[in-house]
Amino acid sequence: MARVLMIQGTGSNVGKSLVVAGLCRAARRRGLSVLPFKPQNMSNNAAVTADGGEIGRAQALQARACGVAASVDMNPVLLKPETETGAQVILQGRRIATVRARDYAALKPRLLPAALDSLARLRARADLVLVEGAGSPAEVNLRAGDIANMGFAEAAGLPVLLVGDIDRGGVIAQIVGSHAVLDAADRARIKGFLINRFRGDPELFSEGMSLIAERTGWVPMGILPWFADAARLPAEDAQDIRSSGAGAVKIAVPHLARIANFDDLDPLRLEPGVRVEIVPPGRALPGDAAVILLPGSKSTIGDLAFLREQGWDIDIRAHLRRGGRVLGLCGGYQMLGRMIRDPEGIEGPPGSVEGLGLLDVETVMSPDKTLRRVTGRHLASGTPVAGYEIHIGETRGPDCARAWLEVEGRPEGAADARGQVQGCYLHGVFASDAFRAAWLAGLGAHGGGLEFEPAVDETLDALAAHMESHLDLDGILALAR
Repeated sequence: MARVLMIQGTGSNVGKSLVVAGLCRAARRRGLSVLPFKPQNMSNNAAVTADGGEIGRAQALQARACGVAASVDMNPVLLKPETETGAQVILQGRRIATVRARDYAALKPRLLPAALDSLARLRARADLVLVEGAGSPAEVNLRAGDIANMGFAEAAGLPVLLVGDIDRGGVIAQIVGSHAVLDAADRARIKGFLINRFRGDPELFSEGMSLIAERTGWVPMGILPWFADAARLPAEDAQDIRSSGAGAVKIAVPHLARIANFDDLDPLRLEPGVRVEIVPPGRALPGDAAVILLPGSKSTIGDLAFLREQGWDIDIRAHLRRGGRVLGLCGGYQMLGRMIRDPEGIEGPPGSVEGLGLLDVETVMSPDKTLRRVTGRHLASGTPVAGYEIHIGETRGPDCARAWLEVEGRPEGAADARGQVQGCYLHGVFASDAFRAAWLAGLGAHGGGLEFEPAVDETLDALAAHMESHLDLDGILALAR
């Protein structure tokens, strides 16, 4: 039975996911069989697992750091926000409900036993399981019924390591304040702390480390300096999406309100000849882009309305008149069609909305979700592709006769008669190096010989080495029970 350690943070986006990924790779390099786990995650950036379910993208990256295939047990509860007040609930890989935030608490008694069962299955497979919390345990107003932080740690009997983020400022208050608001039992579960994202000379914060240790009684496990190459790893939180690159070929991506599976952009961001520009709300799409890429969306109809509110539909038509190209992936593909029909009210009130009308196709939403990993080829170049599908709805119409991919022996995607507008349901397609090079060559860009998958593994190794150099890894691993 595996030993277990839970890593919690003083807030959202303090680097918990990356710390867990680095610890996973470091433990693996030490010869341990290690697995990641997060009882409850909230993200629209999901991964499809080998066992046919979906989990948060961060847990898929952590599984990769462990050298194993991702499974639904690694993230048994996934919340995928669809509106400001509601989210889709995924339990052990499958959608079970869409609920408002105020009604979610009623589901938790059903979710905790499933999360504990998933952890038990992982513990039977490994020497060590590293558990990631969500948000902050200091949100004590949410402690009753909690399954993400201290509530789960109590139910599973787990020790905790607390991560603070010095880059956002006030890290002493973050950690000492957490100690102050936690009740005695939860406070006792925290055995140590570390400081993340430090810039400069760590020795300058030695007095701060001592002060935190004196005020809390928790053991300092080190100061982790800023890891610049973190940007080379898939991000899970939409607030981490940034423009990148300085290449001559610009790919403009409108930042949709419910943007999903935006790790599609990661291989393009690393290409030296490419500039990926994330366009925030309120700003026009750039006129010098070679391609406008409409990304995935957790709420296609809602994001289509959002796109129009920004005036981006007008920008897209102007872009096409200038001879530019448009590519839609998954939800972005659905938006490109003439009509989106939702007869059962999957994404809101039943009805239909007009799409952008750039492809002669229609999408019909249905409650059945497609979840599968696939392989195929790019028809124009013959290069292999691999990726995954994760969507509701089927898209059909005359432009599907101009499919530009073949997936599992069937045509996939659609294109207009001029070849300016294309769409498909395949996520992760740009991680296929030969296809990405062929696609970029069609834009006049020359790929820099990037091998994307090896680059991710090299970065994970560098992260593990970085943590070995700056943290008390022996002490951290000894906390696991």
